[in-house]
Amino acid sequence: MKRFCSLIGMTIVFMTIGVSSAFAQTETYVAIGDSLAAGQTPYKEIDVGYSDLIAMKLSSIGQLSFYTKELAFPGFTTTDVLERIRSEEAQNLLANATLITVSAGANDLLRLVQVNPNAGTLAFSQLQADYALNLARKNMLSILDELEERAPKAKIYVIGYYFAYPTVHPTQKEGTNAQLVRLNTILQQQAEIAGAAYINVYDAFGLNATNYLPNSADVHPNIEGYRQMANSFLQVYSGSDALNISSAELPKPNPKSFEEILKQQSSAKPQKQNVTQHQSPRMTYVIQGFPGYKADIRHLSNISK
Repeated sequence: MKRFCSLIGMTIVFMTIGVSSAFAQTETYVAIGDSLAAGQTPYKEIDVGYSDLIAMKLSSIGQLSFYTKELAFPGFTTTDVLERIRSEEAQNLLANATLITVSAGANDLLRLVQVNPNAGTLAFSQLQADYALNLARKNMLSILDELEERAPKAKIYVIGYYFAYPTVHPTQKEGTNAQLVRLNTILQQQAEIAGAAYINVYDAFGLNATNYLPNSADVHPNIEGYRQMANSFLQVYSGSDALNISSAELPKPNPKSFEEILKQQSSAKPQKQNVTQHQSPRMTYVIQGFPGYKADIRHLSNISK
């Protein structure tokens, strides 16, 4: 029995070494996009999101030299994301990035959906949805073209979306889900055209993921939902399940309201960031790097994603 346990232990060690040595470089990771990239909770706070969990896992195997999610902001549409990556504050971050994740497109679509959580109903205009999806397609193409130019060292991963309304009546899910599937198809197609990777998170959630989406009046996942998203990425990134994050590895909740974040930023001295491959990783998983909250305060009054 001891010999058997010893063999298991040696296997785990060799697997860990193999995973770590499979990557040629440590990553400079920049998370871009909407509130899912920022880590918004189901209760309008910011905490650990999928990008934080990805950074946590990469750091744990010695594969992370830098991480930021300051180019992510709740409420961002594809138009906002395109504007952000063209901004001056993004230049240095993108130029040095080796790993980029992009969450963009859901706000283009979901802001058109009228939800009545008490009645369990959804409503939207098909004409408006068609227009929004076409705009998302064009903008995503532009986003990926810009990233190819501005982040020449980076491998880019486009994150898909889950069905966000698990508590509505089953008969109400079909139409909205069909639009979400169209959005994911657009994101996958644009990623493939640009030579980026697409991350399917839809299958991990399905249509009834109340365990990941606990607030019927909000479309954001809990940390278990973000764990599913992070693992979907890590499986594509590593080519196996070796880097999957278990529930036991999740950090303790430490959410902050937008007001707390803004107050914290107002009292902090601004610092110019110079990203290099030799910087120690930013592993403050809760709130780190959100100057965008000041720059984009207009979005706080109308956050939908």
